[in-house]
Amino acid sequence: MSELRQLLEKGEFVVTAEIAPPKGTDISDITREIDIYKQSVRAVNITDNQSSVMRASVLAIADILIKNNIQPIYQITARDRNRLGIQSDLLGASILGVDNVLCLTGDAIEQGDHIQAKAVFDVDSVQLIGIVEGLNKGYDSAGNKLNKPTNFFIGAACFPEASPLELEIVKTRKKVQSGACFLQSQAIYDVEKFKVFMDSIKDLNVYVLAGIVVLKSSKMAEYMNKNVSGINIPQDIIEEMKSAANQVEKGVEIAVRLIVELKKFAHGVHVMALGKAESVPKILKLSGLI
Repeated sequence: MSELRQLLEKGEFVVTAEIAPPKGTDISDITREIDIYKQSVRAVNITDNQSSVMRASVLAIADILIKNNIQPIYQITARDRNRLGIQSDLLGASILGVDNVLCLTGDAIEQGDHIQAKAVFDVDSVQLIGIVEGLNKGYDSAGNKLNKPTNFFIGAACFPEASPLELEIVKTRKKVQSGACFLQSQAIYDVEKFKVFMDSIKDLNVYVLAGIVVLKSSKMAEYMNKNVSGINIPQDIIEEMKSAANQVEKGVEIAVRLIVELKKFAHGVHVMALGKAESVPKILKLSGLI
């Protein structure tokens, strides 16, 4: 059974982080991040060709995490595989010992480094969740019986700052109805909007981990607003970064401030350090989480 599920069911405020597989075969950065996350977080997401940039297989990195006693959250998108490939990879992940899956649609091909590639989108994120739920019940998407079912703790993404919020709530409800048991949100900067979102889904039996992106500079914030879907960093935060003598430290301060507020409403936080894993233990210590 998923340790992440057990911790959430016990009422622990859970912290997760994420790792991007390398673009190549050198895993030295992965090893460095593993050493940091071992002492500070409960589980680690492995991004699946994030921003449509080709990287190493999620399966390979999941195996490395498991061998280092870190539970992976296996991200899988509907963009790159048809339902045959999706189910094959999921069964392989289960065989390796993966217990947590995050089901995503996937960023647009045009955002990445292979714009000539053909997006698949055989299923959408809601259907993908249903496929994983079917595997948990012992059947593939065609209704054929498996010789042994999977036992995934199923997650999905949510966007509490979406506009209009009503459409996001409808989609979130569909994800939970299809089998999602936990949600990880896009980066949160407006705590009041997050609270409204949580109030809107309070009748659902689902755990929500609020997303925290650790900003490194005002230029990074501006770039993300322009190029990363689902990100909306308010101008006042960008100006706060610009006026800081040390923008890296200011980014840490903002992350801490948000976590302290979000602890009142969320079941945990998902910290996206974007290559600065060393900042995570400091952020969690200042937030009172370790």
